Amino acid sequence: MGAKSLRRWIAALCFVAASAPGAEAGNTEALLAASWQPAFCESHSAKPECRDQTDDRFDASHFSLHGLWPMKRNYCGVDDATRKLDQSGDWSSLPALDLEPETRTALQKVMPGSYSDLHRHEWYKHGTCSGMTPEGYFSRSIELLEDLNLSVVADLFAANIGRYLSESEIRSAFVAAFGNDADKRVKMKCAIDGERRLISEITIGLSEAYAHEPALGPLIRQAGGTSFGCDGGIVDPAGLQ
Repeated sequence: MGAKSLRRWIAALCFVAASAPGAEAGNTEALLAASWQPAFCESHSAKPECRDQTDDRFDASHFSLHGLWPMKRNYCGVDDATRKLDQSGDWSSLPALDLEPETRTALQKVMPGSYSDLHRHEWYKHGTCSGMTPEGYFSRSIELLEDLNLSVVADLFAANIGRYLSESEIRSAFVAAFGNDADKRVKMKCAIDGERRLISEITIGLSEAYAHEPALGPLIRQAGGTSFGCDGGIVDPAGLQ
């Protein structure tokens, strides 16, 4: 059994445990923020990651990593000069991160914003509060996003590119993918593009075990609830519409 197959098998066991009667919601300790990149690019067409987006690129039909955000904490141990640099938006001037070549390659695939140095911003603002190294933080983020992109939630979005998805459809997909009440830990954001309302991002509540629990399902099940936010929108296709 390969490493990925083993991890999926473990995730399945955790899903069963998380879905069992008596599983209780706890506190949300972090949020996984997953963007729908084509919608983002409608209003950021000049960014490097948006200039050449085509419908055969990974981020045209999968969720993209925005970030993994520990709750209520920012810039942990970050000096004032670096913090001010980050807040100015000059992310390319932030200190470079020590990442393994494989992690950097995977990050460029799932986080298109890394071409604009979004990963540096995410690390200094959020990752420094995770208790992990940059390598551990982004490896964990990539794993969690992969679980989302291998789920029926991602299948639903990919099958409905260019069409409207309702809150009820998305909620049902989260329950099918991650267990009862998983949909109550999800918030969706939409953006207006002319006369269209586009699904731009979903944020998913995670429990305090997010740094080491291998599967997304139990982390969602053990997080606290939230309102859903936007009640539906279009899954934007790649390219300016």
